[in-house]
Amino acid sequence: MGEEQGTLFPLDFNRSIRIEARPERLTADAGALLLRELTERLGLPGLVARHLSDPRDPASVRHPFIELVRTRLLAMAQGWGDQNDVGLLRHDPAFRLAVSERRGDSALRAEDGQVSDGLCSQPTLSRLMGALASDENRSGLGVILRALVRPFLERAAAEITLDLDSLPYEVHGHQPGSVYNGHYGVRCYHPLVASVLGRFFLGARLRPGNAHTAEGGLDFVLPILRWLRTFKNRVWLRADAGFPSPGFLKALEAEGVPYVCRIRSNATLERLAAPHIRRPPGRPPAEGRTWLHELRYRAKSWNRERRVVLVVVERAGEQQHLFLDYFFLLTSATIADESAEALLERYRQRGTAEADFGAYNTALAPALSSSARPKSHYRGQALEAPYRPHDGFAANEAELLVSLIAANLMATGVELVHVKGQARMNRERFRAFVLKTAARVLLGHRRVTVVIACARAHLWQRFWSRLGALSPRGSPAPQALPARA
Repeated sequence: MGEEQGTLFPLDFNRSIRIEARPERLTADAGALLLRELTERLGLPGLVARHLSDPRDPASVRHPFIELVRTRLLAMAQGWGDQNDVGLLRHDPAFRLAVSERRGDSALRAEDGQVSDGLCSQPTLSRLMGALASDENRSGLGVILRALVRPFLERAAAEITLDLDSLPYEVHGHQPGSVYNGHYGVRCYHPLVASVLGRFFLGARLRPGNAHTAEGGLDFVLPILRWLRTFKNRVWLRADAGFPSPGFLKALEAEGVPYVCRIRSNATLERLAAPHIRRPPGRPPAEGRTWLHELRYRAKSWNRERRVVLVVVERAGEQQHLFLDYFFLLTSATIADESAEALLERYRQRGTAEADFGAYNTALAPALSSSARPKSHYRGQALEAPYRPHDGFAANEAELLVSLIAANLMATGVELVHVKGQARMNRERFRAFVLKTAARVLLGHRRVTVVIACARAHLWQRFWSRLGALSPRGSPAPQALPARA
């Protein structure tokens, strides 16, 4: 009789298999515990306390502010991007342990005869994003975004390249600031994003869907460049053809920041390039060729002549005998500082950053759906004062920044488990193989034991051994990691 208790159903293809439900502490998200430990080593609690403000009435607070921030970050990283998902995860043992500020096993045990609190509700999470929408908190999120990846930036080479891009982010509905963009053919936002090393984000600014590529780019990127230059000997800027305006170039040169950008073709550039758009005599090789030519060019709106590198590409394949592709690279670096070959190689690394943004979007896909909604009641009670909805556009920017923090945590985790000589995991594979680890949570003698499958143990062990090189909790600043094995 006892065997039948909890049985849901047998499977028709094999009647020996029965599906049962038992009151055990099981989870499919044990990796949330690794991410919690990672955030502690990187100093997230201190960063939140210093750079984010909690506008709530302390007398009405049930969940500490740091727990709410952790809930949103860890849920995103684990693949639970919708705020409604906290309802399903409310009593997940791994999430409760990873989020809670309480020590020991109190996060899972009943207190005073009552079941201990689980995760916050969806409305509470929504109010968190409303609180993060303030100017002060959005600025603070940017500081946290950069501070959490500083250990990896410090161990990188003394010279580093910052990628600046503007990308469409499609939305569904009429969120504040979203506009139909005819170029991309969708209703979207058009945010600015800055990243380094092809996998770490350093900032983002949400813009209306019809914003020009370069709109606000200089104000956005200069503080990030200045921050990087506090601990890097030389910082390059890499951007596409939409950014090089006279003011943009002049400001970068005044700051002493070398740059490499695509530049759109025009009649003058075409005339300068014409003598070089030809093949040498002889049969072309099957693998194709590339030629580089140095040019000097001054646009009408520029105050001086600048260096342009013409890149002529003969592609392998059926059309190589018919067409030559070519494009122009604009740079402030002299030939002595950076040869044309090195400049082209530097620019081609931009593709890594673009691919990583696509991978981030696939893995996290933040729902930028916040809109102002009228409200007349709160927790079943009529509101005493008129309700002032939060700024939906600002809340969506906060959501974007939180998702980038989660993306950086995942990228950091990828670095911790990466083995030199092997292909680096993307965020989705890291989630599938490390974060989405099934586990049983056992309580006994005031201790919590988390049992995971042996098949994942080597990844967890590698993560933990590398994690030890991060600065311990309470230290003033994260230290550089050792060289990867």
